[in-house]
Amino acid sequence: MKNRLFTSESVTEGHPDKVCDLIADAVLDAALSADPYSRVAIEVCTTTDFLMIFGEMTCAADIDVERIARETALSVGYDSAEKGLDARSCRIEVRLDRQSPDIGDSVSRSLETREGGADGADALGAGDQGMMFGYACNETEELMPLTASLSHKLTARLAEVRKSGLLPYLRPDGKAQVTVEYDGFRPLRVHTVVLSAQHDDGVNRERLSSDLKKYVIDEVLSGFADKDTIYLINPSGRFVIGGPAGDSGVTGRKIVVDTYGGAVPHGGGAFSGKDPTKVDRSASYYARYVCKNMVAAGAADRLELQVAYAIGKANPVSLAVNSFGTGKADDGRLLEIIDGLFDFRPGAIISQLGLRRPIYKATSDYGHFGKPGLPWEQTDRAEEIRKLL
Repeated sequence: MKNRLFTSESVTEGHPDKVCDLIADAVLDAALSADPYSRVAIEVCTTTDFLMIFGEMTCAADIDVERIARETALSVGYDSAEKGLDARSCRIEVRLDRQSPDIGDSVSRSLETREGGADGADALGAGDQGMMFGYACNETEELMPLTASLSHKLTARLAEVRKSGLLPYLRPDGKAQVTVEYDGFRPLRVHTVVLSAQHDDGVNRERLSSDLKKYVIDEVLSGFADKDTIYLINPSGRFVIGGPAGDSGVTGRKIVVDTYGGAVPHGGGAFSGKDPTKVDRSASYYARYVCKNMVAAGAADRLELQVAYAIGKANPVSLAVNSFGTGKADDGRLLEIIDGLFDFRPGAIISQLGLRRPIYKATSDYGHFGKPGLPWEQTDRAEEIRKLL
């Protein structure tokens, strides 16, 4: 079979959609800091000189949402209209209601969760119906697809050289895309890199291309690129107008960037702005945790897991695994191991991973998976799995 090409993309924290994700998670973290049992489902949108934060939030404390939004956007670098948004003076609207009691009652059928009782038991049902996917593969040290990993490292490096002052003419918005050539599932080389970075007016394009190649691409792709790798740096030419002034932004529009770069399906639910009772978020994290432990244990070279829920019900309605023919055992046996070791009830997931903590701002940019320090990235169950193979 001929070698195949596969591509993933990433966007910087200054991309308008990502600004919205970051603000939503900053508000969520503030609510969880004040009240770990807060119920939050926040959306954010932005355009030129404007931010809106809307949705539902039930919290025991008063949260200064506008202040959080301004501080968060400023931390990204949006401190002037020329860059796409001046967070100090832009118009902000906050439209937040309390969570619907119909949803709240179906999710929390017992007060045990608030009283420190059975937080991992049937007292907590799923916040909505839906299906979620987890994935892990042995292409990289962090057990992520190489295309997604490299794309995120490029955009993170863009932000680093901008904020450090190494390339002070860069502005917050930017994108990266990496195409890798594979022999089957084995990555061979980086075939094509696309890198687009917002910049100050008047910057010489030749200087921009040279700097981005030297200080961003070469720093990230050393050992992966070769003499035939194609580099497309700011292929549209001028990229001065960006951020919310160049394109509107909305929470949850970068769901494939947030997960596995298109390597496996996406259930459809976004993550940012949602408290952990929303299984769109917590069950996706848990599915990643399960898959990563299975691959770390050597159960498969790559593993996809689907889990599905009904609103208000604690136990999932289905689990399905696919090892793409790489399993040490057949998929039926791998599913038996997963079903026997892991508890997919929302309350149990929240308890096992400690998801009532204010940890979510750290997830908003450069992918929710593959980052050290996040609880679903632990491989603490791998040894148990090895004993069952």
